[in-house]
Amino acid sequence: MSKGNLLIYAPVPLYQNDSGYLLEDQACNGLRLWAENFDTVTVMIPLAEDTPPSSWKPVEIVGPNLARVRFVPLPMSYRPDVFFKNYRACRDTIRQEIDKADYLSFSIGGLFGDWGSVACYQAYRMQRRFAVWTDRVESEVVRRTMTSGRRKERIKARLTYRPMAWLERFLIRRATIGLFHGKETFDTYAPYCRQPILVHDIHISKAEHITAGRLMDKINAVAEGPLKIGYVGRADPMKGPLDWVCALAKLAQSGASFEAFWMGEGSEMDAMRAAAQAQGVADQIKFLGFVKDRDAVLEKYRSADIFVFCHKTPESPRCLIEALVSGTPIVGYEGAFARDLISGHGGGRLVPLNDVDALAAQLQELARDRAMVATMMENAVKDGEPYDDVSVFAHRSHVIKEYL
Repeated sequence: MSKGNLLIYAPVPLYQNDSGYLLEDQACNGLRLWAENFDTVTVMIPLAEDTPPSSWKPVEIVGPNLARVRFVPLPMSYRPDVFFKNYRACRDTIRQEIDKADYLSFSIGGLFGDWGSVACYQAYRMQRRFAVWTDRVESEVVRRTMTSGRRKERIKARLTYRPMAWLERFLIRRATIGLFHGKETFDTYAPYCRQPILVHDIHISKAEHITAGRLMDKINAVAEGPLKIGYVGRADPMKGPLDWVCALAKLAQSGASFEAFWMGEGSEMDAMRAAAQAQGVADQIKFLGFVKDRDAVLEKYRSADIFVFCHKTPESPRCLIEALVSGTPIVGYEGAFARDLISGHGGGRLVPLNDVDALAAQLQELARDRAMVATMMENAVKDGEPYDDVSVFAHRSHVIKEYL
């Protein structure tokens, strides 16, 4: 029985060398899973011309499903002049691909150079049913950069966030369905969509969830020794890294025993190190940088007693789910996505956005009450149980076939 032909737009940069295309690991996994649910998959994707990151890998090694994936590279065009130069040719290519496909699903999130938005508009003009997909409120993310970063970036944010918000709503109103990753994104966009659907975009397998034996080891070990605190993600302003350091400094001032790590790179890393030094917690925080080895990353999730986060923008960060499935309770700033994740079993604690004192107080309570941390570990596993890559991609594929 035919499963149809799917056309998507993915904003992840594609690279090319003498051996073929290279792509980020999670994007490769996503294409593999799409191909399990459709006969063929065509992915329109921006082609980068600089040196690929060391973590990008040849798509051929992902598995046989990738043989049924066809790439349609589009020029990277995030500068307005480059975008308008390439617009007509790319628009025509997009329309040709729309004509060939049975199902259409396009990621949006930007302004100039966002070929996904162009694809949505062309599908609407061609009177084709299509899905729009997004995992964060991009215009709001941009708006919140108006007061941080370099002057050029602040000016750009002021000029673009309003037209970006208008474009998001314009396209979502015309989509047949909206696939919104996480409750934060869903709550923002659902009022503008005729058929909004809450979905998830996870790249962790069921086999990578923490085992019962390992969970029991964690629960037994948490009763003694320093509280182990971790975070995995970019050190960018939107992740609140300086709030994170400040909360840990206040925890240290309370006399609590803890050790912490931040795994990931970003623009705020130097500022984080300086803040940790200035606030007297440099010896208690390890800055691990970017780690390529996936097994090593998952092991760090499992090694933590709690996962502390200070996210400041309306997005649906996968790291929170990855923590839950690792038996690591999430503790951080309030948000619809995080609240929804732990609504079933209470595998975490949330405090008001930007309230560093409240976060520090919560950490102090957990450092004293290890029995509560142990209970939250069990609850975190229960909250994370529904999330694995095969299930969430099967769900999205089913929705696309049902409505389109």
